[in-house]
Amino acid sequence: MLTKLKEKFQSWIATEAKLAHNLGLTPNQISAIGVVFAVFSALAYWNWQYHPLYRILAPIFLLFSGFCDALDGALARMRGQITTFGGFIDSVLDRYAEAIIFCGITAGGLCHPIWGLVALAGSLLVSYARARAEAAGVKMETVGVAERAERLMILAIASFLSLVWLEALSWAVILLSILTHLTVLQRIVYFRKASQQKEE
Repeated sequence: MLTKLKEKFQSWIATEAKLAHNLGLTPNQISAIGVVFAVFSALAYWNWQYHPLYRILAPIFLLFSGFCDALDGALARMRGQITTFGGFIDSVLDRYAEAIIFCGITAGGLCHPIWGLVALAGSLLVSYARARAEAAGVKMETVGVAERAERLMILAIASFLSLVWLEALSWAVILLSILTHLTVLQRIVYFRKASQQKEE
């Protein structure tokens, strides 16, 4: 079932990539737009107590940011513009986007500051572990329980739940604090096994 959902999602993203291509957008522009949506999301989280609308806009902007993260790669593949620099800048902007969102949630008082920092550190380390492993020639895609897509979905779902249960987002950040560091541990174990096999 998950495979079918993934295939449908990839087909939909490919269609959206064609539309973006027709509009003359480049993968790097899509990546930058994703960061802008992340900033809007963070501002909405930060100011959620001033207007109920912000509590709805925050996860919507969050999902748009995640959509751009998927779209830029699909557009790059479609246009044959996969470059080393493009992959690098995309990864850097993704880290900025995620950090900005966690800062907005924490600054808005929607989670305890310590849990917010732990979740942010875990999210960054998940990405660093992958980058460091792949630089050593070990593929890390799909390794671990909390990759970027899963983290965004957990935050988005909890954000919508917070409309009726305010503590939902706080518990989601605690969950991410655990899952991200568990993912780092999974990647360490995976890298250890893979590197030993390569050395043998």
